[in-house]
Amino acid sequence: MQRGNLSAVSEFVFVGLSDAPEIRLLLFVLFLLIYLATMAGNITLLIAISTDSHLHSPMYFFLGNLSLLDLLCPTITVPKMLGALLLEHKEISFSGCLFQHFSLIAVVGTEIFLLAVMAYDRYMAVCHPLRYPSIVSTKLCAQLALGTWATGLLNSLLHTSLVFTLSFCGPNRIQQYYCDLPPVLALSCSSTHSTELVILVVAGVLGSGACVVTVASYICILQEILARKSPGIWHKAFSTCGSHLAVVCLFYGTTICTYVRPSSTYSPHWDRVVSMLYGMLTPLLNPIIYSLRNKEVKCALKRVISQVRRAL
Repeated sequence: MQRGNLSAVSEFVFVGLSDAPEIRLLLFVLFLLIYLATMAGNITLLIAISTDSHLHSPMYFFLGNLSLLDLLCPTITVPKMLGALLLEHKEISFSGCLFQHFSLIAVVGTEIFLLAVMAYDRYMAVCHPLRYPSIVSTKLCAQLALGTWATGLLNSLLHTSLVFTLSFCGPNRIQQYYCDLPPVLALSCSSTHSTELVILVVAGVLGSGACVVTVASYICILQEILARKSPGIWHKAFSTCGSHLAVVCLFYGTTICTYVRPSSTYSPHWDRVVSMLYGMLTPLLNPIIYSLRNKEVKCALKRVISQVRRAL
């Protein structure tokens, strides 16, 4: 089937965040600063992990993957939003919307699976410290990372193919600042019930599986802590798992509010606020959370910053 038979819409138009010129300029400056800070934080963390030998361990390998995802997530959506705020260029082609949708769902899915893998890594580190180096080997880390990326891409391919093979023959104004799933589905002139059902089932199975792994890992960690009853065990466990647990809560909280609900509950204004929390603030806060709670990361970041200063 050719695209012309599937859709009469050649482009979509973002509603955006505000039509008032003075508000648009203020929002442009604010979101540009947040985006630059996100890029700087995650790039610095990636450099620290790749160059500091103290951070060449499974936990930081997965953290590097998380930082890469946090670089990609805002880069998919924010530049287009900034262009709409500054230049009022709110149009996006059908193929551009398809690519943006595919990329965003792939990043979201990959991050869900990666957080589950990181939870398993923390479980092995706390509950099986002596066997940890032999079990969580370099080969296993590479296989787990590759598996998370592959699953995220395949999940996104399914979602995107289901959505963009629908017919779009009426309004083309997306009630969002990027091509997100609920507002795009709302524009289809086809029946979306079966598509929504498949998406909810697939996302529910995969998302629930990743969530179960994450929760089960922390239940086992809690049981291990209670069983040992050794002095200082709570502080040691929190220093090991606290950063990841904070990131998990932040990620799942914003993602569930954005995606895990039927389209009948879709609210454009609420969704724009929540999507900003997920798409912009979460990638900004993740490197800060890991930097504040981890002495090794803080020391590595200080070394990177001092090297940059000497180079300048």
